Amino acid sequence: MFRPCIDLHEGKVKQIVGGSLTDSGAHLRTNFVSDRPAEWYAELYARDGLRGGHVIQLGAGNEDAARRALAAYPQGLHLGGGVNSDNAADWLNAGASHVIVTSWAFRDGRIDWDRLAALVGKIGKDRLVLDLSCRRRGDDYLIVTDRWQKFTEERLGASLLEKLAGRCAEFLIHAADVEGLCGGIDHVLVQKLSEWTPIPTTYAGGARSLDDLETVSRLGLGRIDLTIGSALDIFGGSGVKYADAVAFNRGGCR
Repeated sequence: MFRPCIDLHEGKVKQIVGGSLTDSGAHLRTNFVSDRPAEWYAELYARDGLRGGHVIQLGAGNEDAARRALAAYPQGLHLGGGVNSDNAADWLNAGASHVIVTSWAFRDGRIDWDRLAALVGKIGKDRLVLDLSCRRRGDDYLIVTDRWQKFTEERLGASLLEKLAGRCAEFLIHAADVEGLCGGIDHVLVQKLSEWTPIPTTYAGGARSLDDLETVSRLGLGRIDLTIGSALDIFGGSGVKYADAVAFNRGGCR
């Protein structure tokens, strides 16, 4: 299935090459900057019944835009970016159906199980999505944090996902090496995720055509959804028409 997104940077909806996003912003590569506000996209997704899209705050200065998007589609979107145990409940109260936790769940390159348990104790696992975005090293996929710049010691695999599955509702996994490049999905990673994950998982990274959506659905055995960003026409892309992605979810044709 197709999952939509609203990526926010400096308060605007943008599509960014994932690996270029750093604290300094010196090497930022931007594919698209929208002249429409975040709530326009949220209203579009609500109209078309697309649930479970991701509103991601890429750095500071995005809270107002994120809150407007959540208000436009209450309980229809997940919210990620800067989420921790202090603000998770606030984002849920603001209209997010789920919160997405990324770097905060890690400390010194490993998963902080105590932090994770404390968060689950506050909001419950059924409204928590864990972002386990990764980069490839040899044959392994290592989880990366801090805008995908820092490698952790955690390797994606069946045992880790099985353990984490008892502490969240879903996984969100960006293939950071291909994110925003529109060069095609990481087929190997999608195949492995279909074998490893025991709960719903969304893959993001590299999607360039509706064929990629069909491939993820086939390889993922119905357990893996796909986020399409820069390739979509509503984000300035030419590879995928938004209307076709909606039709795919409805069982229609291109």
